Amino acid sequence: MNRIAVVGCSSTPGKAAHEVPAYLQRQGYEIVPVNPFADEILGEAAVDSLAEVEGKIDLVDVFRPSEEVAGIVDETIDRKAAAGDIEAIWLQLGITDAEATAKAEAEGLTVVADRCLKVEHQRLLE
Repeated sequence: MNRIAVVGCSSTPGKAAHEVPAYLQRQGYEIVPVNPFADEILGEAAVDSLAEVEGKIDLVDVFRPSEEVAGIVDETIDRKAAAGDIEAIWLQLGITDAEATAKAEAEGLTVVADRCLKVEHQRLLE
């Protein structure tokens, strides 16, 4: 998994939604910021939605409130059906939705919830 669409990617340094994708970018991952309120984040063109991402997406990393997860899962499932590319959804620390997770898993997606991708990446490097 080398290309990560970050839903809720922030242009504000210091926020987890900026620092985690910046870390992943430094580790060699290609980051696609999904943020309708920004034109560019981390030197990459931002897009309004997953449907607007050109090319393959391996992982959807979510930095949005839990109450928005169901809609993001639906968008991910639609994208997977259309492009056949997304393998997994990662919900950052504090973000959960059991019903949406079950729906995503039923569609063949791997889901990780309530975990920090940066922390887990660093742990695996130990």
